[in-house]
This record gives sequence, structure tokens and C-alpha cells, in this order.
Amino acid sequence: MNEIGEDLLRRLAPGTAIRDGLERIRRGRTGALVVLGCDDAVTAICDGGFDFDVAFSATRLRELCKMDGAVVLSADLTRIRRANTQLLTDPSLPTEESGTRHRTAERAALQTGTPVVSVSQSMNIITVYHGGVRHVLQDSAAILSRANQALGTIERYRSRLDAGADELFAAELRGVAAAADAIAVLRVSELLRRAAGSIGRDVIALGADGHQLDVQLGELIADTEYYRRLLVSDYLVTGSGHPEPDQVDAALAELAGLDEAELLGSEAVARTLGFPATLESLTERVDPRGYRALARVPRLQYALMDAIVGRFPTLPALLRADREELAAIEGVGPLWARHVRQGLDRLG
Repeated sequence: MNEIGEDLLRRLAPGTAIRDGLERIRRGRTGALVVLGCDDAVTAICDGGFDFDVAFSATRLRELCKMDGAVVLSADLTRIRRANTQLLTDPSLPTEESGTRHRTAERAALQTGTPVVSVSQSMNIITVYHGGVRHVLQDSAAILSRANQALGTIERYRSRLDAGADELFAAELRGVAAAADAIAVLRVSELLRRAAGSIGRDVIALGADGHQLDVQLGELIADTEYYRRLLVSDYLVTGSGHPEPDQVDAALAELAGLDEAELLGSEAVARTLGFPATLESLTERVDPRGYRALARVPRLQYALMDAIVGRFPTLPALLRADREELAAIEGVGPLWARHVRQGLDRLG
């Protein structure tokens, strides 16, 4: 683990009362040590100061932090429990910090398991320590600048995914698709997922300032996860010939676990689908199942898609199926059979 959790990031995002208080302290350059919880472990290392219980406000936090000691808040950040208290941490706990306030914050977080925030008086930064992780809170302008650059990357990946998906489907309809074609599209979809994941943390870190970014991100990645799952379902090699949900989950998890170098090659991605990673096997013609083709039929639910693919396990077989054969499948019936057949006829 090398990042603080998303829940903690969300609680400290711009627009929250605690972030407002921390920013007031940073701008005032007074420094602060704030413990974000008050359980028995925290109480055990507190010495002296004032023990009380008042409602939290940004201005109260700012004034109380003018004193030398730490301020302790309730776990839900709605109450101030202690102020001007000294944190007696175990000096044997490891820390790479040099300043007294930051060393105390890091050790207190390690010793209690509770997040601790240190506001540097000299460096003018806000640092959070939790679970052995050190995280500097950035201002909205810096996060937005980085996020906008990432958004441009996501837009390019989405364009590549759409173009690649259309080319793959056209090749499948002509019966000339190869495993390498599907692998190339799957690779781009994974690159898109990873880029979206990185910007997703920025959306959380921006808090109230991240709404527009969240809307843009949602528009760019809409339906891509569903498409990725259907693509794996279409090409995953299984013993039974039919992909079970847990097998698709395992393949997607394996894909997510590839490092960047493996993802940019073909061999590791091919292995996630169960294909031999040889040039000959990857360039041979291969027929997909019909999940993505059936997904183009309006209002068709996955359960019916799965039942139809179970009866017609390849796209060519599916495209040849007539209305009566489709209607004979359990759960389909005449009405859905006509609807599916009309939808498949429009694909060509």
C-alpha cells in the first residue's frame, strides 16, 4: 500500500469543514498537529492539555492550533475532544521525517492506527500519515492541472478503443478476425481503465471542486467496463467452451495485475484469455462467441444473451440461427426470438 484510502481522501477533500480548517492554518503559517480520531490508543499517548468535547468548526480548529500541542478530533470529525496535548510516541518507531512535528505525526499514526495530519509552518504544506503512508494534500489548482492532462490521455484511449472495437467487429462479421485483433482491443480497454482509475482519485481529492471533472470522466468511460467484460466473455478459452462469471472475473483480475511492460506486449495479455502466446496461434482466424453482437440488440438482458450463446456458441452459428431455433431456447420465446433475429439482421 502506497496511498491513503479513498475514504480518508474524501473526508479531507476541499469543501469539507476539516479541510477548510487545515487550509486556514496553512495560510496563517502557524503549523498544527491534528489527530483524526479519539480511541483508547490515542488517549494512551496524550499527555496534558485540555480535555473537552465541543462541536468542530474550522475557526475553532484554527484558534486551538495556535497553541503548541496537538488537537484531537472525534473519528467522525464533528467534535473536538482535546487541545494543546503532547503526543508521547514510541521513539523506536521508524520515521524518515526530520522535523519534530512531522516525526511525531508519523509515529503517532503508526502507534495508534489513527490518521494524523501535520501542517508545516516552514514548508507550508499539509501532510497526512496513516497506515505507514505519507500523503501531501495538494491544492485544487495543482490537482486539476494534472487531472486535465490525464483526461486528454483518456480521450485518446477512448477514441482508440472505439475505432478498434468497430474494426474488430467488422472483421468478426466477415469471418477474418484473429486472436491478435481481440488482444489489441483488450489492451487498449485496460489502458483506459487504468488511466480512469488514476483520475478517479483526483476526483475524490478535489471534493466539491471535482464535480465537472467527474461528469467528464463518466461520459468518457461510460459502458467501457461492460464492453470489456463482454469482450473477455467472447474470447476466453474455457474447458467447457462456455465462460462462467467467475472465470471472466479471474481473467479480468489477471489482466489488471499485469505490469506496464507485460500489458504493452501480446504474450501476457494472450495468456489471460487462455491463448498460446505464439505468433502462429495469435494470427490464426478465431470465431468469438456472440455476446457483443447480442449486446447490440436493444433491451436484451444478459441472462437471455447467455442462454442464446449457450445454444449457439460462436458468432457464425448465432448469425445463422433462425427465429424458430431462437424461440426454442428456454426463456426466449417467440417475441424475443423475433426481436433478436431482427437485431442480428441489422448487424450486417
